[in-house]
Amino acid sequence: MESFSVWRSSIYSLYLLLPLLLQPLTLVSAKKSYIVHLKERHDTSVHPTHLDWYTATLRSSPDSLIYAYTSVYNGFAATLDPQQLHALRTSDSVLGVYEDTLYTLHTTRTPEFLGVQDHSEFWEDLHQASHHVVIGVLDTGVWPESQSFDDSQMPPIPTRWLGGCDSAPDFDPSLCNNKLIGARSFSKGYRMASGNARKPRDFASPRDGDGHGTHTASTAAGSAVSNATLLGYATGTARGMAPQARVAAYKVCWTGGCFASDILAGMDQAIQDGVDILSLSLGGSSSVPYYFDTIAIGAFAAMERGIFVSCSAGNTGPRSGSVANVAPWIMTVGAGTLDRDFPAYATLGNGKRFSGVSLYSGVGMGDEPVGLVYFSDRSNSSSSICMPGSLDPETVRGKVVVCDRGLNARVEKGTVVRDAGGVGMILANTGMSGEGLVADSHLVAAVAVGESAGDEIREYASLDPNPTAVLSFGGTVLNVRPSPVVAAFSSRGPNGVTAQILKPDVIGPGVNILAGWSGAVGPSGSEDTRKTRFNIMSGTSMSCPHISGLAALLKAAHPDWSPSAIKSALMTTAYTHDNTESPLRDATGEEALSTPWAYGAGHVNPQKALSPGLVYDASTQDYIAFLCSLNYTLDHLRLLVKHSDANCSTKFADPGDLNYPSFSVVFGSNKVVQYTRTLTNVGKAASVYDVAVSAPSTVEITVNPNRVSFAEVGDRQTYKVTFVSNRSVSDSVASEFGSIMWSNEEHEVRSPVAFTWTYF
Repeated sequence: MESFSVWRSSIYSLYLLLPLLLQPLTLVSAKKSYIVHLKERHDTSVHPTHLDWYTATLRSSPDSLIYAYTSVYNGFAATLDPQQLHALRTSDSVLGVYEDTLYTLHTTRTPEFLGVQDHSEFWEDLHQASHHVVIGVLDTGVWPESQSFDDSQMPPIPTRWLGGCDSAPDFDPSLCNNKLIGARSFSKGYRMASGNARKPRDFASPRDGDGHGTHTASTAAGSAVSNATLLGYATGTARGMAPQARVAAYKVCWTGGCFASDILAGMDQAIQDGVDILSLSLGGSSSVPYYFDTIAIGAFAAMERGIFVSCSAGNTGPRSGSVANVAPWIMTVGAGTLDRDFPAYATLGNGKRFSGVSLYSGVGMGDEPVGLVYFSDRSNSSSSICMPGSLDPETVRGKVVVCDRGLNARVEKGTVVRDAGGVGMILANTGMSGEGLVADSHLVAAVAVGESAGDEIREYASLDPNPTAVLSFGGTVLNVRPSPVVAAFSSRGPNGVTAQILKPDVIGPGVNILAGWSGAVGPSGSEDTRKTRFNIMSGTSMSCPHISGLAALLKAAHPDWSPSAIKSALMTTAYTHDNTESPLRDATGEEALSTPWAYGAGHVNPQKALSPGLVYDASTQDYIAFLCSLNYTLDHLRLLVKHSDANCSTKFADPGDLNYPSFSVVFGSNKVVQYTRTLTNVGKAASVYDVAVSAPSTVEITVNPNRVSFAEVGDRQTYKVTFVSNRSVSDSVASEFGSIMWSNEEHEVRSPVAFTWTYF
């Protein structure tokens, strides 16, 4: 620990420096917003609070301060011109200065599908226990009038809660209640970037003008609402994963995205307020070092305080290495389908009938075939993807148009067809989206079809002298087989930051999810004048809050579990076979099988996760040793770890030695890789587990010991696992997969293993 005199000297030097830096200067470029990270901690003997410190520091330019961070960061956000920026970056008191960066959103059947709607006494008791759990959702805000936030079944707010609800002309704090116990808004970074030019949907309050935030919050913890539906589709009782948990909404996303300074401010406030779970359905680059990643930095501070952080994996699949939010202290969630579908059909003039999906709820186009047109001229590709203004009304009027998927929004394509006089649309996947289908609430009769069907339809429309089609709609269908199927859009590994950590961690329901919606916007977007209390959306944005809600249930059942223990329970009990007993399929192709690069440990199984038997636990110090194994400098480390005395006196020999519930083994010049893992008994006393391994023919796996015994609950046992590559140089397969499973009569504790070869 540094002496008081050193602390005071460092703070005082910065105190003298910043007023000079932030003086209004002439002949300089326009200011931009930056996040400033300080080396030293706040000294209460100089300034009582962080805000006092930063306000005094910026006294000659009070408008320069955007945010003063206290929990997630030793620093603040401010507007700086180039000269001020240079001076700060060269100051001994400053660890780093980073330009505000932009993150993007990763945009009722699920309780039954996941098995958490069992009305047994056990589940009822668990839901009662979740009254004490608070889920903080960082998103586009909340529509407080939604029935999903009804508090009629909720007891008073826990006394430990320190949060509150912002007051604004369109948001009275009284709109919060015993269910929605927090609603705050963070827009200073966004306003700075947009020149204070606020869009009509961007309410200057926690109110959700987009719908995304209301959807994710109600998915995680929405109260039960009977007769929920989207325009007649998916009718039933809508409820969140943890319907008795509390919700706190932190609005950090606006038209155009979510700025790092606002995200940090939201996480900072959520930690201070006392949330137990943080849910973020947003993300940025898939390969930014952890010390540059705003979400990773904020999540580390949350993890240190026992807060579980769940994040979406991203929607840029099936591209390899596209997964985002890959820090090991984050639960990274991919997306799969439900056993519910919304079938629609395109019948062509040649008699062929193709199945697709749609949420179209209009009058339809009748039973009589009409002309079909596809603009196949590659010299004008904007017409083939139905970009605004690209369709010739003389050609389109009264016909169904085939629109290739890609570039512009799916629903917008149908609007373009309608505005050009078309009566229907076939939205056809290309190679990029494969066979993955997403149902949309179209404004024109429309059917979405997969790549193979799209290819046949495009060929027919291009070659037949008189092509015709008729579209029809099949409503809601349950018990679809196979399911789940990994969504084509769900982002994939390998991990672009640390190859030795397998990401994503799991998948959850993320396709065609019904949940609460904003009253300010129609189900298909701002141009849609229809109003609905619920909407159906797809994306890892939807799968993330499912896991956030399930984590709340585990937190209620096991209040003493760490975030890593909760993560382990969800991962080691996940399943990798669908409801036809086949290995999980991938929507990228009709018969394609998926892999752990797409689904991680598998699809979550909440019932088994409540009693996993064993967990792979990890402490803050374990994560620090992990960071040190990446050869981070001390300054890099301190960008993540707030403790001034954080150091690398303990570090792993290899990042893969982190006590993680999965394995990602990278074979380079060394053909032998050895890792150590520690199991903690959270099952019964006097438990014994035996190991079973599954490996490709190119790898040998040896586990020592192959049997572990636990005398008491809480006991720990360590094992070593050795991986030996025996593949030949001629083998062109870049990666293969296996598993390690510890089991007894009651439990199966399974870890996926991914193998990658980078050198022969």
